[in-house]
Amino acid sequence: MVPAEFLILFSLYVLIAALLLDRLVGDPHLPLHPVSLVGKCIAWWGRPARYPPRFQRAAGIFFWCITVFAFAFPFFLFYTFAPWFLLLIGAPILLKCCFAWRSLEDHIMAVVRALERGTEAGRKEVRMLVSRDTSSLSDEHILSAAYESMTENLTDSITAPLFYYALWGLTGAAVYRAANTMDAMLGYRDERERLGWWSARTDDVLSFLPARMSALFLLLYFAVGGRFTPSYRVMRRDGKNRPGFNGGIVMAAMAGGIGIRFEKPGVYSIGDAERPLGDGGKEIMRAVRAVTVMAAIAAGGTLILLGSWINSMGI
Repeated sequence: MVPAEFLILFSLYVLIAALLLDRLVGDPHLPLHPVSLVGKCIAWWGRPARYPPRFQRAAGIFFWCITVFAFAFPFFLFYTFAPWFLLLIGAPILLKCCFAWRSLEDHIMAVVRALERGTEAGRKEVRMLVSRDTSSLSDEHILSAAYESMTENLTDSITAPLFYYALWGLTGAAVYRAANTMDAMLGYRDERERLGWWSARTDDVLSFLPARMSALFLLLYFAVGGRFTPSYRVMRRDGKNRPGFNGGIVMAAMAGGIGIRFEKPGVYSIGDAERPLGDGGKEIMRAVRAVTVMAAIAAGGTLILLGSWINSMGI
């Protein structure tokens, strides 16, 4: 039996190596990228027209289970049976596939650079990040859509995958990544509502604790900079303005701490416009980086605590 101390050290190595790999190479757009493959799978079965309306909820549950299993089971097999020299290389790569840190920044900077070329270029670029109609967005609303996406994905793409990795290893991170991808593709109140109902609800549950961890980390970060009070005040006031259980509190904590307003015209407004979004963009990125580091430290600490508990139990 492999000693618990070795397993914890190896898990910490995988976590650190995956974070470094992400910063070095980002998220390469490869056709055989695991998340790209699961997206193609969802696109195949996630067409409401394939099913009679009365069967769509059942179909959504069935294919959710199939998709999670198909995505996560290879992670489990690799981690369980691969030889050590392959694990040293492959495990960080697989974990890196489950979260996206640098690519968040790359996507936002692409919008900022496009906006410098003109409003229409900014609208076209931000359309890659959000589902809203971008055809009439102003420059400020283009930046709002981009930074909202970045802030919401702080939970979906960073905190939550690391949280589930700390609890259940590569398999846990893979299960969350698959579930969150299905919600991103199907969890809308349109013709996909019945088919995507289960995907949306399970993502709400799986993201509940990580979202609140993201908000807590933001409050801690802003406390160091003397902005705890406005961050907490806006989080309490506007955290429920956005539809959904999870995204609003993180966006509100960020908006209050930076002193900017996130706004989706006709739907919600979060924060107070103490400054334009163009001025606060770099600070938003710094906050995301700080929360990523805190989430990684929390995941590492959880691994150590779990290892100590396993040792004390003699497991």
